[in-house]
Amino acid sequence: MKRIAAVLIISFALCLAVQSALAHHSAAMFDNQKVKELTGTVKEFQWKNPHVWIQVYVPNAGGVKEEWSVEGGGPNSLSRQGWRPTTFKPGDAVSIKVNPMKDGSLGGQFIGAKLADGTTIGNWE
Repeated sequence: MKRIAAVLIISFALCLAVQSALAHHSAAMFDNQKVKELTGTVKEFQWKNPHVWIQVYVPNAGGVKEEWSVEGGGPNSLSRQGWRPTTFKPGDAVSIKVNPMKDGSLGGQFIGAKLADGTTIGNWE
C-alpha cells in the first residue's frame, strides 16, 4: 500500500512539474492568426535564455519612432539553425515578420526576418 501511495504522489508531482513547464512556453499572448511586417532599425539583440529578444525601432504612420519587442526561440535551438549573438547588430536595417500581441502592445513573436543585404532568417516568404 505504501508503494502505491508513493507512486501516486510521485506521478502527481511530475504532472504538476510538466504543467508548469508547458505554461512557461505559452504563446497565448500572440495572435497567431495575424502576421505583421515591421521595417526599422535594430536597437538591441538580447541573446539570453530562455528566449532571445530583438528590440527594433519602427516608425509609425506619423513617422514617430516606436520601440517593438520581438520574442524569438531559445539560443540553443537558434544556434543550431545558424543564428549567432551577432545575427542582429544595433543600427542594422531589418524587416521582421511577427505574430503581433493580442492586446495591441508593441511586441510580437518572431516568424522571420530579412536583413539589408537580402539574407533571410526564419520563415520569410
